[in-house]
Amino acid sequence: MEGDKIVPRRSLLFVPGLRPDRIRKALAAGADAVCVDLEDAVAVGQKDEARRLTLPIFAGPRTGSCETVLRINSMDTLHGLRDIEALNKLDSLPDALMLPKVKAAAEIKLLDELLQGHCERLRYYIIVETSTGLENIFEIAGASPRTVCLLFGEVDMSADLRCRRTSTALLYARSRTVHAAAAFGLDAMDVPHINLEDMAGLEAAAAHAAEIGFTGKACIHPTQLPIVHRHFTPSAEEIARAEQAVAAFAESTTGLAVLNGLMLQKPVLRASKRVLALAQRASDD
Repeated sequence: MEGDKIVPRRSLLFVPGLRPDRIRKALAAGADAVCVDLEDAVAVGQKDEARRLTLPIFAGPRTGSCETVLRINSMDTLHGLRDIEALNKLDSLPDALMLPKVKAAAEIKLLDELLQGHCERLRYYIIVETSTGLENIFEIAGASPRTVCLLFGEVDMSADLRCRRTSTALLYARSRTVHAAAAFGLDAMDVPHINLEDMAGLEAAAAHAAEIGFTGKACIHPTQLPIVHRHFTPSAEEIARAEQAVAAFAESTTGLAVLNGLMLQKPVLRASKRVLALAQRASDD
């Protein structure tokens, strides 16, 4: 939720920066957000080419209502600085930037300083994928009002923590990410399931992420979207309770409301509005 506006982020579809044809298709695939990747999906020798091919896409006509995100390279690399320089020269921007390998709040504050003028409207998705980033995650999450989402990076995190890539081994890291996101009113996005043929594994991973508090899950192919949306879209019962709660607050003259004998406080209203926004987004799918 950004101010009074609730932006549903159940799914984020990654697409390589070297494939403008796929970018256009991804924007029409039905994801809540589409991320054009200039980092992991592009070899070092092709970074400049990917930037040249990708950035004009944001000036073109929009297809669908999804949020557009650009994953830039890490700010401690030459190509990360070139990405930021190129963004400052653009007339038409993506809606948000995805920042990889963030380890400290100072990186986010520096980015705020580097992206001024019309770039001030850019929102941030921050990837938490190192043990240092996990240690500093609360300072990182609160470093800038532009931040809207934390993304959990399983592969790099498991390597940094020297643990296996299982739900049990990474439960603490995932839960800490959810905790920090909730503390600052941010969305929390889980890592993509990288085995496209393993739909049962995707079901289990999406169910686990939703259970522990993630608000969405990233994807690497449009075929993954229906499963992800199902796990992060409210049920009919949840929608009915949310409608009742919002109605109860509408009738209240204080900051409290009573529903079925239970006292409700403002956080319930905020959560209920989020449920209804997700339900509305699902009806548009």
